[in-house]
Amino acid sequence: MGIEKQFLTKIFGFFERFHPEIAGTGVGLAIVKRIIEMHGGVIRAESGGPGKGTTFYFTLNDEKKVGVAGNGQR
Repeated sequence: MGIEKQFLTKIFGFFERFHPEIAGTGVGLAIVKRIIEMHGGVIRAESGGPGKGTTFYFTLNDEKKVGVAGNGQR
């Protein structure tokens, strides 16, 4: 669908919704961002604007060690 440039960083905030006619709570991308950051990564979005689609890019840091709950690691 595309996103206006000034909203590209705001879409990762909790409860941010820019199209009220589209169903959703506004938490999905915020949760995705937090998970990626917990794994040492970053996420960003690029868009040519409304009607031009949006592409999401993310990276994960392969050096960060993330423990599994209950095994005593962090």
